[in-house]
Amino acid sequence: MRKAAGAPGGLSTVRSRRGSAKPLQTRLDSWMYRIMKNAWIDEARARTRQRKVFAPEDDGLSVGLDGAAAMEAHLEAASVEQAMARLPDDQRLAVALVLVEGLSYREAAAVLEVPEGTLTSRLVRGRNALLADLRGAA
Repeated sequence: MRKAAGAPGGLSTVRSRRGSAKPLQTRLDSWMYRIMKNAWIDEARARTRQRKVFAPEDDGLSVGLDGAAAMEAHLEAASVEQAMARLPDDQRLAVALVLVEGLSYREAAAVLEVPEGTLTSRLVRGRNALLADLRGAA
């Protein structure tokens, strides 16, 4: 683009292939203003997207698991599973239904088709055996 000789300030001209100059019907400063405005809008949108996509740097400090803690939890779960396997079947079922599955004493007794008192005694013996086994392993 070239400014035409004698053209009013700010009006720009375009040369066609034939070499003749044609003045544009727009001012260069308003055209540049529009470009700058669009660039600013794009940058503002990008900053908004970046805040939504990326978490603050401080949040990254708590991401991920501590390897030692994860291994300790895995070992504890394995030892509990082994201790549960060593329980007699009736005690293991009572402990699993009440403590693991979260059933009430009445619901667990109905599932096992035993009186609530029988379930309670199996549960107490199972808990005590689990505690003794886990304390002995520790």
